Amino acid sequence: MKNNTHPIIRPIQLSDVPRVAEIHVFGWRSAYRGIVSDEHLFKNMLVSNRIKRFENSVLNKTEEIHVYDDGIVKAWISIGTCRDEDKTAAFELGGIYVDPFMQRQGIGAKMVTYCEELAASRGYNEICLWTFEKNLSAQAFYEKMGYVQDGATKLYENFNTMGMRYTKILEDTLC
Repeated sequence: MKNNTHPIIRPIQLSDVPRVAEIHVFGWRSAYRGIVSDEHLFKNMLVSNRIKRFENSVLNKTEEIHVYDDGIVKAWISIGTCRDEDKTAAFELGGIYVDPFMQRQGIGAKMVTYCEELAASRGYNEICLWTFEKNLSAQAFYEKMGYVQDGATKLYENFNTMGMRYTKILEDTLC
C-alpha cells in the first residue's frame, strides 16, 4: 500500500487509465466552461471516449503521460519534445490536469517542477506550453511558476478560440 505522506509522480499504467480519463473530462469542464462550447464539454467529451484515447496512448506509447499518485491518482501531465516547428530543441508540457477537487494543494506546482526536472535531465533548457487565451487562471498559474508569453499564438479551430504559448528557460541549476 502506498504511503500518503510520500506522493510519487510516475509514468502512467494501464490501471490508471479510467482515473486519468475522469480527471481529463472533469478538468476540461471545470477549466474551459465559457471558453469551449457546452456541446463539446458535455456531449462530445465523455469519460468513455477518453478511456479509449488513453488506453491507446499507453498501449501504443503515442504520448508520454505521468501521474501524481499518493494512493489516489490526483493529476496527470503529458510531456515530450516540443511539437512547434520553431521550438524543436525545447521540451513541451503538452497538458496538465489536476482533479478539480484536488486543486489548490500544490499538486500542479509539483507536476510542473517534475516536468522541468525531467526536461533538464534529458538535456533540454527550455520548456514550452500552450493555454487558451481566455484561460486566465492557467495563465496566472504559469506566470507564478516563471513562464512568460513569448508572443506565439494559434487558433484552435475545433473550439473557435485562440491559444497563446508560454516558455521558460531552465536555470543552470536544473540543467
